[in-house]
Amino acid sequence: MEKEAFVATRTPARLLLAGAVAAAAAFGVIMVTPDANAAAGTLGAAAAQSGRYFGTAVAASRLGDSTYSTIAGREFDMVTAENEMKPDATEPNRGQFSFSSGDQIYNWATQRGLKVRGHTLAWHSQQPGWMQSLSGSSLRQAMIDHINGVMAHYKGKLAAWDVVNEAFNEDGSRRSSNLQGTGNDWIEVAFRTARSADPSVKLCYNDYNIENWSYGKTQGVYNMIRDFKSRGVPIDCVGLQTHFTGGSSLPGNFQTTLSSFAALGVDVALTEVDVTNASTSQYAGLTQACINVPRCIGITVWGVRDSDSWRSSESPLLFDNSGNKKAAYTSVLNALNSASPNPTTSPTSPGTTTSPTPSPTVSPGGGGRIVGAQSGRCVDVPNSSTSNGTRVQLYDCNGQSNQAWTLTSSKQLTVYGSRCLDAAGSGNGSAVQIYSCNGQANQQWNVNSNGTITGVQSGRCLDVWGTGNGQQVQIYDCSGQSNQRFALN
Repeated sequence: MEKEAFVATRTPARLLLAGAVAAAAAFGVIMVTPDANAAAGTLGAAAAQSGRYFGTAVAASRLGDSTYSTIAGREFDMVTAENEMKPDATEPNRGQFSFSSGDQIYNWATQRGLKVRGHTLAWHSQQPGWMQSLSGSSLRQAMIDHINGVMAHYKGKLAAWDVVNEAFNEDGSRRSSNLQGTGNDWIEVAFRTARSADPSVKLCYNDYNIENWSYGKTQGVYNMIRDFKSRGVPIDCVGLQTHFTGGSSLPGNFQTTLSSFAALGVDVALTEVDVTNASTSQYAGLTQACINVPRCIGITVWGVRDSDSWRSSESPLLFDNSGNKKAAYTSVLNALNSASPNPTTSPTSPGTTTSPTPSPTVSPGGGGRIVGAQSGRCVDVPNSSTSNGTRVQLYDCNGQSNQAWTLTSSKQLTVYGSRCLDAAGSGNGSAVQIYSCNGQANQQWNVNSNGTITGVQSGRCLDVWGTGNGQQVQIYDCSGQSNQRFALN
């Protein structure tokens, strides 16, 4: 959407700890135990408390701007490449793929513990010239080959892909594009191809002007998703771009739209948010609507500062040209901090993949270190804290009591004898922390024979996005990757 005109209808803060872990504190003293959902100070950390993410679009060309990259790395926990993963960027010549710019963003993000959404695989716009010259079966095959080629490069690395982008007219009919000219089943073919190419990534349909439930375009997309789900076409999520023009463009029925899509069995996400003049009420309203729908998994603003926006003259983002927080930022942060942990348990992975069958590798009562297969580092309680809500991380194994875990007969993983490994929510990205043992399902874990550790409540895997000291632990859909495998010994 970002290069095209559009119809105006429309757990604790993240800290990367670099210092040495302090010696274990004496246990048994009087402790201050703050609420596990104490107010977070950044957008990503605040969203993570309810199992959601808060992301931004990033341009590779701006990563050298220290103000830009500092804000992006500090505030957000999900990144979408602005243009660098689109068809013209990734396959400039047929069969010759180029991932240098996309990889620059991916590497920058993952080095900072941020996840990445792929955007986009099949779109009528920003096609390379060679693709624009094709039609019919030749174009259909080129689309299939493009999806396979790009997804093979990023297989197992991304949180989601916008498989198809902006395929509908405002009245709910199909857009008359060159891709539509290959046959009305082209979207289904794109999704089936994508699922075969990467069984672990979430597959999304993405569009603008689908926020108003009574609008023709919204109903057209809804009917397609309903049809896909009824016939087993693989689709996991719907992205609502949420480009608002201020005033009254936040529909009163926006939450109805989100919940109606979610009721079909898909996640929903706000994928390209910007609002004319950064209306505080609009930003707070769209954030609250997402919070109110359990399957609304996250929000992405389309850019960091106003000067980075494709709509820069409208000052639509949460930071001004100089990188200062605007009033809308505070309204969003407050809304995120007010959210309760997300109770929804969605499928453990896209498609038909299921969680591994529990088969403990250690007997109850056994314990020791929890060591990441990818990193060789231990699951660690920062600074030997005993405070409820302290988020665990990876750190060099040191044999101290803040890295000593015991698997109990009731499937708890305890540290210090009375603190349990605890999931702060059940959705993707929920923080993993320590908390007073209470016997609840969010403190019970299956230690599986394939090296994964899955939450009894969520079915999701312990997951860490990176290998360095201070990388934070979360739960996420099980993917079979090494960043989700641990040894308890």
